[in-house]
Amino acid sequence: MSDVQQLTISAADDDIRIDRWFKKHFPQISHGRLQKWLRTGQVRLDGGRVKAASRVREGQIVRVPPLPDSDARPGPPKTRDRARDVPPEWAETLQKSILYRDDEVLIINKPAGLAVQGGSGVREHLDGYLDALRLGAAERPRLVHRLDKETSGVLLLARTAPASRWLTAAFRGRDARKLYWAVVAGVPQPEEGIIDAPLDKFGAGGMEKMHVVDRGEGQRAQSVYRRIAVAGRVASWLAMEPLTGRTHQLRVHAAEVLGTPIIGDGKYGGEGAFIDSDQVAKGMHLHARAIRVRAPGGRFIEAEAPLPPHMASTFAFFGFQSSEADPGFLDYAS
Repeated sequence: MSDVQQLTISAADDDIRIDRWFKKHFPQISHGRLQKWLRTGQVRLDGGRVKAASRVREGQIVRVPPLPDSDARPGPPKTRDRARDVPPEWAETLQKSILYRDDEVLIINKPAGLAVQGGSGVREHLDGYLDALRLGAAERPRLVHRLDKETSGVLLLARTAPASRWLTAAFRGRDARKLYWAVVAGVPQPEEGIIDAPLDKFGAGGMEKMHVVDRGEGQRAQSVYRRIAVAGRVASWLAMEPLTGRTHQLRVHAAEVLGTPIIGDGKYGGEGAFIDSDQVAKGMHLHARAIRVRAPGGRFIEAEAPLPPHMASTFAFFGFQSSEADPGFLDYAS
């Protein structure tokens, strides 16, 4: 058996999850063994206990428990171009989805139906395909924020570890704004406003859902919305901007507060989220239309994403003219 090892996090590994650090440097260690080490406190980061999702920083010290001699030495990081492992159709789709690119930042138009990260039963996800977006850089890009699987639109990636730290801080503050377009069933009243309705999660065993709770409970959740156009009393096109970043926030606020669920969102709208017409696609009608973020160095970056095909079809059916809409962000009292 080897002795306990104290290994220093390199710049190339800054800001990755500790379980992924082990997978990269000790691929011979099984997932089950690593989970046991984490649970029992045998793996430590700068002397403190950590969870699988904890992120490491350059210069931190990882405690690696004793290993059988055959497993004791960390293997060299893989240096081959892992983009070859990405299915060619996904590599092409993601590379064509790029909206903005510089040395530090990448913005893509995430396709609807592609999960951002893996999980139980999720085999295809953006996190697993990020090497297709390396584009000659030394590091694979890093996720900065998330979108639901069925939500399309602008998604920001950091191309370096320092950029990841900067952009993550921007999202935690008010230096990042995201504008969404949604088609909802019905016509919300009033036509614009600020929703301030806290959310909490209920349920278990894969049936978890967010719900609006009484003020003073759950997590504060604020959203701004404005009605752009209506199709009789059947549907409305909304611009929505989350002021906080709670799970499924816009979906819950649209369904439970406005009473107009996003079309295709059966999870929160039930049967009321579907319109009885072959001309209206069944997919989720929520699209991250635009993003504005203060990037490294203090400059602002903006990008807009065109509608996905299913929403463009629905827009055409209802007569919504996306080319005539003001893409600007919503006004609100801060």
